[in-house]
Amino acid sequence: MDIKEAVRIAIKELMIPELDKIKEENKEIKTTLVLTNKRLDDLNVHLADQSRRIDETNKRIDELNKRIDETNNRIDETNNRIDALRVELRNEIAYTNKRIDETNNRIDETNNRINETNQRIDRLYEVIVRREEHFKLDQRVANLEREVNELKKKLVA
Repeated sequence: MDIKEAVRIAIKELMIPELDKIKEENKEIKTTLVLTNKRLDDLNVHLADQSRRIDETNKRIDELNKRIDETNNRIDETNNRIDALRVELRNEIAYTNKRIDETNNRIDETNNRINETNQRIDRLYEVIVRREEHFKLDQRVANLEREVNELKKKLVA
């Protein structure tokens, strides 16, 4: 048993300090592992919080995108209404311009008729003036004939 005992003592002398060292290192590793796990848990909580906040932000972005889409749709509808109104106004303006042109043509025709009527009135006036002058001349001639007859009567008498 001496050999057994010697081997046991040799193993104890060699192994026990190594085992104690390994146990000490194991304790340090466990402590480090606990601290690391605690830090990982803290990071997981932080990441979960960040993920939640990102999800909330994404929901808000989605809501804003919906509002933007609705606004874009309203803008598109308004633009379509403006385009339709523009076409309608162009048609109305073209129709109004056509009516103005027709009215201007009627005014021109009326002005031509007025000019013709004025020319006829001018000719009529000339004829009336000639008639009045003729009437006056007839009266003057009649007056002169009467005066001449009266003078002849006076001379004969």
